Amino acid sequence: MANVLYPKGKEAFLSGSINLLSDNIRVALVNGAAYTYIASHQYYSSVSAAVVGTPVALSSKSVTNGIFNAANPTFTSVTGAVVNALVIYKDTGNPATSPLIAFIDTVPKGLPITPNGGDVLLTWDTGVNKIFAL
Repeated sequence: MANVLYPKGKEAFLSGSINLLSDNIRVALVNGAAYTYIASHQYYSSVSAAVVGTPVALSSKSVTNGIFNAANPTFTSVTGAVVNALVIYKDTGNPATSPLIAFIDTVPKGLPITPNGGDVLLTWDTGVNKIFAL
């Protein structure tokens, strides 16, 4: 699988129900043995059982020329299963209504990550597409 935007997430961008700059956008570490990307998945509740650690809110978000970027997030004291992917979503406070945005299984620092109880620093791509481009 390659990095991909969820189709329903793209639809939410086009309908104006996701604003990357003002909404609470989070990233979650995901165990790939417990979750497989499915294009029809729409909400975080489809992924939540496979999440490792606690999702982190993205900060210093920017949208320039259709490219989304944010500060590199740090997940603290991560324990659990091997992390093979990341999921970005808009947190509404309810997993059943929190729209999925992106499934990412390649990052510059590399996946998989084996949690050992320490912090996990994620490094976003510094190339032209940053986190993702529309």
